[in-house]
Amino acid sequence: MASSTFAGGVADSVRAYFEQQQQTNNAVVVHGAPRFDLEAYIANYTGRTQVDRLLLIGTHSPPLAVEALKLAIKSLKNSQDVQRYRFAVAILQKMAPDDPDAVLDEEWAEKTARKNASEAEKIENTLKSYKHNLIKESIRMGHEDLGNHYYACGELTNAVKSYSRMRDFCTAPKHILDMSLQIIRVSIEQGNYMSVQAHIAKIRNLQRTPEEEEQLKPKLNTAMALAHMSLGAYRDAARAFLDCPPTLGASFNEVLSSNDVAVYGGLCALASMDRQALKTEVLDNTNFRQFLELEPHMRRAISFFFTAKYASCLQILDEYKADYMLDVHLARHVRALYDTIRAKGIVQYFIPYSCVTLSGMAAAFSTPEAQLEAELIRMIEARTLDARVDTKNRLLTAKEADLRETVHRETLAMAQAYERQARMKLVRMNMIRAGLEVRGSKMQGGDMRAHGGGGRGGGGGGGLALAAFVERFT
Repeated sequence: MASSTFAGGVADSVRAYFEQQQQTNNAVVVHGAPRFDLEAYIANYTGRTQVDRLLLIGTHSPPLAVEALKLAIKSLKNSQDVQRYRFAVAILQKMAPDDPDAVLDEEWAEKTARKNASEAEKIENTLKSYKHNLIKESIRMGHEDLGNHYYACGELTNAVKSYSRMRDFCTAPKHILDMSLQIIRVSIEQGNYMSVQAHIAKIRNLQRTPEEEEQLKPKLNTAMALAHMSLGAYRDAARAFLDCPPTLGASFNEVLSSNDVAVYGGLCALASMDRQALKTEVLDNTNFRQFLELEPHMRRAISFFFTAKYASCLQILDEYKADYMLDVHLARHVRALYDTIRAKGIVQYFIPYSCVTLSGMAAAFSTPEAQLEAELIRMIEARTLDARVDTKNRLLTAKEADLRETVHRETLAMAQAYERQARMKLVRMNMIRAGLEVRGSKMQGGDMRAHGGGGRGGGGGGGLALAAFVERFT
């Protein structure tokens, strides 16, 4: 009885917290329970992204909020990031004030903060001695150690500065490669995708062995795809994800997993490619097929879209929408991607018809007729759909082209082309009659053409010059 009362109290506190967040901060709250198991899902990641994802779930998903925050606090107490630990505990105190993890461990926080400051001072003093001795390799490693320390403490700006200072002390391409990969990792976490693109370009300009290329390609492709996706360039993002080798495995789990590649790539492809491209570039792509096997529902959704079963495709996407809204990289793109995919489905559905009933279309997309009508009107106003809504007869009709106008336009263009060709021929005839054409002899023609023509031996050049002259003055 006491446990049920405690659970009810926690539920009320969680509900109150999210209602306040919606009212004051206009925060996005994902009320539906996601389909994934939290512990199995978070086990796919390592490092700081694991905590980032737990905090996102803890601050946006009422069903999983308390569990996610407790896991985040447990992970943070094994790290050096005091600031995020305090943040996670403060949120948990508002949701479950009686939970044991909701009590701030002030002793641990102060001890860790002092340890972080002492470690930073120690590394800086060591770095000063390296600079005094002018040992380039030691200076480079000192900056890297300092950057790693700042990154572990959650000071991302200082981490990027330390990594960037390594550049002046890099003596081999591998040093530049390591520096750029470190900056790419931190920049993705910061959301600074311009820096990500710049350092990917820097890496691609380096000389690399085939083994290094094979090892780096998955990381570079996925990082560049995230950069494209952040800018809303979903076609470019889809191509980068589709080109990612299946050797990615768990090598980039501090940023994203192979399951994420399947989901991100599939959604970007659905939003940016036509049905034929989905077949040839996605479903028949042997490399990407291995990623899709990790997320069978995404493969089914793409297959349904290709076979024009749009309602089934959209139903699958709606079932997993809560999962995608709780993803660090995907959350802010879900609405745009879903709207684009749905609009594409409506356009593709209407292409074979000159007229279709709104009721039949609503049934095909499993949508209330009034909602579909409003959606169609928005698409027509945005010029996404070239059609008209007949509100009286409840029809969607294609715009009929004015055949008379089309015939007149094509006839006029044909007459203008004929007149131009006739003028060109008349000018050429008059120039030949006036002796202005330069002809080459058979003996000289080949040699003179090899030298660009000229004089009486430049028949080829003369012909080209004449053609250019006629083209210019007609």
